[in-house]
Amino acid sequence: MSLCQEPLRLESGMAARPQSVPGQAGVKKEEEGPAVAPSLPSLGQEPSNPDSRMAEGQSNVTGPASPVNEEEEGPGSAPEWPPQKMEEFQPLRADPVAVLTEEQELIRKRFSSRIQTFWKFVKTTEREEMAITAIEGMANSDSYNPEACAAMLNSLVQSDIPNLKRVPTIVAYIYRWLKTNTDLSAEHRLDKSLLKLAQAHPNDVVVTLLCCAPSCDRAAVSMWKVMVSSSRTAEVVLSELPCVLEDWPLHSTCTSEGESKEVFALAATRALWEIIRVPLSPQASFVVPCLFVALLVQVFCSTEQMPSKINFFWRRCRQRHHHPANPNRFAVLTVKALLCRLQLEDVVLAVERKKGWDTLLSTDTHRYAVGLLAREMHRVSRPMREGIARYLLTLFTREESHWRVPAMAFLVEILNCLETEKLVDTILQLMTSHLQSDCKEMRHLVLRGLLMLCKNPLKAKRLQGLTKSLMELLKDVDGELVELTLPVLSKVLLDRDVPIATPIALQLGEALLPLFDNDASRVRLLSIHLFGDMIVYVEKEGKRHLKTCVHQSLLPLFYHLHDENQCVAEASLETLLRATKFLKKRRFMQLLEREQPWRFSECLLSESRRTTDEYRRQSLTYLESSQESMRETAIRFIGLAGQHIRGQQEEFQNICDALVGMTNDISPSISTLADQTLHILRTAPRHRLPFRFQLLQDKLRRIWRR
Repeated sequence: MSLCQEPLRLESGMAARPQSVPGQAGVKKEEEGPAVAPSLPSLGQEPSNPDSRMAEGQSNVTGPASPVNEEEEGPGSAPEWPPQKMEEFQPLRADPVAVLTEEQELIRKRFSSRIQTFWKFVKTTEREEMAITAIEGMANSDSYNPEACAAMLNSLVQSDIPNLKRVPTIVAYIYRWLKTNTDLSAEHRLDKSLLKLAQAHPNDVVVTLLCCAPSCDRAAVSMWKVMVSSSRTAEVVLSELPCVLEDWPLHSTCTSEGESKEVFALAATRALWEIIRVPLSPQASFVVPCLFVALLVQVFCSTEQMPSKINFFWRRCRQRHHHPANPNRFAVLTVKALLCRLQLEDVVLAVERKKGWDTLLSTDTHRYAVGLLAREMHRVSRPMREGIARYLLTLFTREESHWRVPAMAFLVEILNCLETEKLVDTILQLMTSHLQSDCKEMRHLVLRGLLMLCKNPLKAKRLQGLTKSLMELLKDVDGELVELTLPVLSKVLLDRDVPIATPIALQLGEALLPLFDNDASRVRLLSIHLFGDMIVYVEKEGKRHLKTCVHQSLLPLFYHLHDENQCVAEASLETLLRATKFLKKRRFMQLLEREQPWRFSECLLSESRRTTDEYRRQSLTYLESSQESMRETAIRFIGLAGQHIRGQQEEFQNICDALVGMTNDISPSISTLADQTLHILRTAPRHRLPFRFQLLQDKLRRIWRR
């Protein structure tokens, strides 16, 4: 007869375990039969009988299967919010079993001694199977002595814990015994064994418990409480939950028994909800940043999609625990509870006041809500912030991660709060690699992050190598992207005492010139300012090579002297003065300083035949400007240029055709001006002096006027 069976218990003088009371609420006694391993249908499988209880998850136990359903619970109460004040952590006793009387202590020692003697006659390879048989009998039958079974299992895990091969089976039977046990005073009998198993095999223990009890019934809650209340096991057990939480909707893994298991990510959230409400050890704080990020990931994923099997599982959870209708709302509640556990109620309330929690529940606004939450997290401790940042970085190592954009949004907001240089450098490298991302939102976030780094002179030095990448972005058709790039580029190039290198200045000038005519006034303003600064800060050796580019800027800058945006007009005047000084055109500078722009245009057209033709062709594009003032300036300038054309019938006809098109302009003043200019050009004398003589005549006329 087995050492753990009833006769030994009677010989020891220990009272028999109380039988369950018929009709006791909340407990249904298992029918006795052959000792078999608990097994559950596959995840999400709906019972054929609608009234039957749901079989949740799959057991990790091998062998013949018989259905095991979670305990039917009453309606319960809705989750409290805000949660009640939680207890302070009290370290778990070395022996988690309740305080025993002298007689009970004597009996326990007697069993332990007998088990140790018994093990001497059992092969090492057979001990695990014998312990499993004992715990299986303890869960399925009253004929097994629970004290002897517990002593056998405790002895096994004390001596052979590294060599155990059927940990999932043992954990499944511990859960089954706790679920069928009615003696609440004795439910901690196996706590020491559970703690040892969790410490040595955390993945097997966590996955098995989530499979056996995905909705986290009374027995599962009891097991979670034991594991997380011990400083030795809390960290390793909680470290397993983020992996499950992130893998929406199912986390796939392989247990030590070689079986492939799938676990509901939502089951881990349900377990975490219960774990948060019990005292946690200080060592568990290391895992809190990972749990926080993993919950945010699940909020996003559960908002995007809701598979049918998850939907069915959640309906059962709602019936038992009165949770919110949508899993994403439950995940948000869990995030709030976690922050309150960390005594960050002010963060929760601040986000609540700004409607951040509701915004988090929409895929369209999720990124903005994550950024808002990150800004409020500035007040948390440095280890917490840096722990969150490090865990967010791991999300970018995955080949396919649709949560990268919200992760980047969070990193951008806490970037200036990070003090560890190595961590900042890692984030900067990550941002650099995403500057050319195909995702528009990702590029915008990266530029926002770089701009925030630029505000800190010490951190801005790390951006010096990004000049070429940033200049490539100036060619993008996205106006918002260019608008974000220009101030970053300006900070990188100008906020230092080193002159701008000639190759960079040439590339920058070519990239900036087209932006002068951008539709966005902000882009026009920033590009004109940066061009003017570049002229001043370019190295002396590069000034000769930059003359052509600066000369090409004169006409666009002249046109934007008449820009409807006053800031752009003022910036154009300032930059035009710098450009004429750079080119050493003193006459041009004097006309600008005297506020005589039209005399300035005459000087432009008087430079040479080649430049006149080029200016005329450029001016034709301004006839299509959306600004009325720019179209008016273009008509006047083209009319003035037409008077200088001699013997160029084709070019003259092109000017006339362009002006004919402007006579139908939407603005009456523009159409009238075009008609008048066209009339003057057509009626002017055709036989005039050659161009060079005309220039001489104009010069003599100016001398005469003086």
